Amino acid sequence: MRNTEYLKQEANRCMLCKNARCRLKCPVDTPIPEVIKLYREGNIDKAGEILFENNPLSAVCSVICPHENQCLGNCIKGIKDEPIEFYEIEEYISKEYLNKIDLKPVKQIDDRIAIVGSGPAGITIATILAKKGYKVTLFEKNEKIGGVLRYGIPEFRLSKDILDRIQDILVELGVKIRPNTLIGPVLTIDKLFEDGYKAIFIGTGVWNPKKLNIKGETLGNAHYAIDYLKSPSVYNLGKKVAVIGAGNTAMDSARTALRNGAEEVTILYRKDFEDMTATRHEIHEAKDEGVKFKLYRTPIEIIDEGIICRETRKISNENGEEKLIEIEGSETLHECDSVIIAISQLPKNNIVINNKGFATGCSGLLVTHNTGETSRVGVYASGDVVTGPKTVVQAVADAKLVAEAMDEYCKSLKGNKSVS
Repeated sequence: MRNTEYLKQEANRCMLCKNARCRLKCPVDTPIPEVIKLYREGNIDKAGEILFENNPLSAVCSVICPHENQCLGNCIKGIKDEPIEFYEIEEYISKEYLNKIDLKPVKQIDDRIAIVGSGPAGITIATILAKKGYKVTLFEKNEKIGGVLRYGIPEFRLSKDILDRIQDILVELGVKIRPNTLIGPVLTIDKLFEDGYKAIFIGTGVWNPKKLNIKGETLGNAHYAIDYLKSPSVYNLGKKVAVIGAGNTAMDSARTALRNGAEEVTILYRKDFEDMTATRHEIHEAKDEGVKFKLYRTPIEIIDEGIICRETRKISNENGEEKLIEIEGSETLHECDSVIIAISQLPKNNIVINNKGFATGCSGLLVTHNTGETSRVGVYASGDVVTGPKTVVQAVADAKLVAEAMDEYCKSLKGNKSVS
């Protein structure tokens, strides 16, 4: 985070646009000009309150959002000058506010809400509904809350101290947290309803790795990124590591491997840099830290000595449409001690298998209506378990809509004794 003198200079450069493009491109509609104006005036507490009320994970999003696609990349100052680094200002304000805020439990109503999963969506909904007076219980299968924020993003990108403070805030709001508790096989959805929960939210994320479906994927030198990032210190990857994939998870895995003893880490990708789903910032950070890149390589087989790749090439048809082809006979061995596979994730199906009535898509993602209702009455879902892997800020935006829908649903039940 930048020093306060720099932040003041950035704030003073802002034009405080009336129809700010930065705000329009923010998935949670952060009132950026208003926040910057308050910061200029020295009213940091009010600015922090606005940010938190709009986005309970403002302190997180300010650090890990793809700013180049949102506020930073759409700042009008960036047309002829350098864009305003609002996210740096937001990080400072949000962290200051989290450290000062002293929330008290509001007067509770009788309705109970169960939140299954404490990732970005679960935290957001728990915060909103607890502030409305609901008796919220947050069920987390791991020992600490955070979901992908804690177990999928490295410490060097996101300090876990922020998540610990957010947990404290939830407790201050009256949220009950049940760690090490898996909902699905033993504690079922039916059991939650039997115990008096009026509505249930599922935000269990996507924790099953997507397979390459190539020979050798079960060998001892092959690992999945989503598993590796949970506890990298327990892995012995050796000196040379190859990472398959080109998203932020691949970059995180590569940079983490370097920090944990690997001497050489190479990302293998079947296309070019401009096709990568990782942000430009993450790619540059990986390069700066010494991560190597081999482009136009697609994996064919994992063996003890490394990974066999085939060269690829882009070609254009008569309509000018690009197509990626594999070049037969171009196979080469990329020698390495370990391979990390980082090509996306899919949801685990503990709830769907053990509880009847849930509609899912072809990838196992939960099917919901626009405001999060699943095919089970009284059960809502959003976040990655519905959309597949998306940004944290998008999960927050969707969760805000779902929280309001759950509130309306519970209000509509007044006088009803049960939900099935």
